[in-house]
Amino acid sequence: MLNVNAFALKEKGAEKLTPFSYELGALGSEEVDIKIHYCGLCHSDMSMMEDAWGMTQYPLVPGHEIIGEVIAVGTQVKNLKKGDYVGVGWKSASCMHCQQCMSGHHHLCRNGESTIVGRHGGFADHTRAHWSWTIPLPKGINLEKAGPLLCGGITVFNPIMLANVKATDRVGVIGIGGLGHMALKFLNKWGCEVIAFSSSPDKKEAILEMGATKVINSRDPEELKSIAGQLDLIINTTNVKLDWKSYLSSLAPQGRFHTVGAVLEPMEIPAFSLIGGEKTVSGSPIGSPALTRKMLEFCVRHDIYPIVESFPMEEVNEAIAHLEEGKARYRVVLRV
Repeated sequence: MLNVNAFALKEKGAEKLTPFSYELGALGSEEVDIKIHYCGLCHSDMSMMEDAWGMTQYPLVPGHEIIGEVIAVGTQVKNLKKGDYVGVGWKSASCMHCQQCMSGHHHLCRNGESTIVGRHGGFADHTRAHWSWTIPLPKGINLEKAGPLLCGGITVFNPIMLANVKATDRVGVIGIGGLGHMALKFLNKWGCEVIAFSSSPDKKEAILEMGATKVINSRDPEELKSIAGQLDLIINTTNVKLDWKSYLSSLAPQGRFHTVGAVLEPMEIPAFSLIGGEKTVSGSPIGSPALTRKMLEFCVRHDIYPIVESFPMEEVNEAIAHLEEGKARYRVVLRV
């Protein structure tokens, strides 16, 4: 038995997270217990707290960008031992026998377990996960800044791999926030020409420093027209309705518009904007454990980290208010 001290939203509509304790049962043969040192605060945590996706169970302990240290391993755990520094992101288990798992696409497992869906997450001092989703951290990684890479980072890294992006490509990124600023950093080190679409002209210099080659004011139709037909890939990180036709017009022939932002309204895509140029629209969640490890190695090699602000775990409600008010620059991390 392991007693966990956490912060939870006790019921839907509650204004604040409050202290909450629970016990983990006997450790499974393929499970790992982790002492948490840091946990990121993500917009997905906010969506789950509000039950925006209709799958929240209360009390809810949010937190799915977990960095910690292994303190116990089951008898059948592979490649991990006590004392290892590890991370756990949106997924905490998958079935390990379906076609998707067996082909290396564990993140697409229909029977996978999400870290804060039907279980308690990382706003706590301990957590538990299956060994396959307990990601060993590469030597030299910045532990305090690594948590957001396990959700936001892999979310924007996966499209780069899916689209087979080349260093000679021109890639656009819509929305330079918690996800978008990491996409800029990845693409810059990839060698691409990087076009940032932002509705905040006052952030232009900061966006260029993050790795963008050019910044387009997404509220200016003339600036949008100036990039027409030029981009091989656009990654959308926003969760709001956009002028889809204008962005599709920005794609070069055979270009791809890829969304990782959870847009809740249906996307109105004009068919002829795709047909004439053999363009595609796609989307993706996080990535597999193997791809997550590859991303972390890439980050250490090129010194890529999110820009973070940190709060002690005891100030979790202040951190949430900071994010809700749009003040976060650009990811929030809680220290245990």
